[in-house]
Amino acid sequence: MISRSRGVLYPARLPDFHRLPPAPEATELVVWFWIPEWRIEPGRSSRQAVVGYPAVNLVVEGATVTLSGPTTTASHRDLVGEGWAVGAMLRPAAVAVLSSAPSALVDGEEQIDAPELATAVGDAMSGRGAYREQAVAVFSEWLALRVGAIGDAARQANTLVDVLMGDDAADTVEEAARRLAVSTRTLQRLAHRHVGVPPAAMIRRRRLQEAAERLRSDPTIDLAQLAAESGYADHAHLTRDFRSILGLTPRAYRLDAAE
Repeated sequence: MISRSRGVLYPARLPDFHRLPPAPEATELVVWFWIPEWRIEPGRSSRQAVVGYPAVNLVVEGATVTLSGPTTTASHRDLVGEGWAVGAMLRPAAVAVLSSAPSALVDGEEQIDAPELATAVGDAMSGRGAYREQAVAVFSEWLALRVGAIGDAARQANTLVDVLMGDDAADTVEEAARRLAVSTRTLQRLAHRHVGVPPAAMIRRRRLQEAAERLRSDPTIDLAQLAAESGYADHAHLTRDFRSILGLTPRAYRLDAAE
């Protein structure tokens, strides 16, 4: 499983946070479940900033179930009081069933009418012992029943994301198309229908996540070296990507993350 902190801009500021694998019946539907739990002192707040994966998330928080689309910039949320959320980072096979147009969810969200899911997850989270694992189990069961059997196109879309975002990921759209033995046009259509963003945007997001993670783990790394290792053409390209997505330069981010 990809590291707990990838995509999280300031891991040291996280509340209690867990990433758990799906139950066996949902392995083709969910990359992982993520569960933050927080208890913030009265009068205070905790800002959580992320540069999200190019993926759709299904999130249960209290009585609300929300389908959240991919984001084009870094996003944040200010946590206050006490609470929890259980989110599923969906694989494309699940997205195609839950949303007719995932591209319309980019930088947005919509509520899903699923009170039975909210109740089951809420009951699990209010329990004791392995309550997080129980929440994942009931969430996985609900998704498997909701989605049902998946077809070849959905499995191909799952593979597309693995090729673009997983270990030993493709560096270009053309390389990804060759690995999948499809045309670049077919690759674009699969991404549009099952993810909501183009393959090139997925590659850029992965590079940025990896670069940010490397800056946190090795704050002395030379930025030109980091750019080359992360697949950027040069240092200037890396800086432009940081500015456009995170709103700050790699040097500024490195200083912020070290605080």
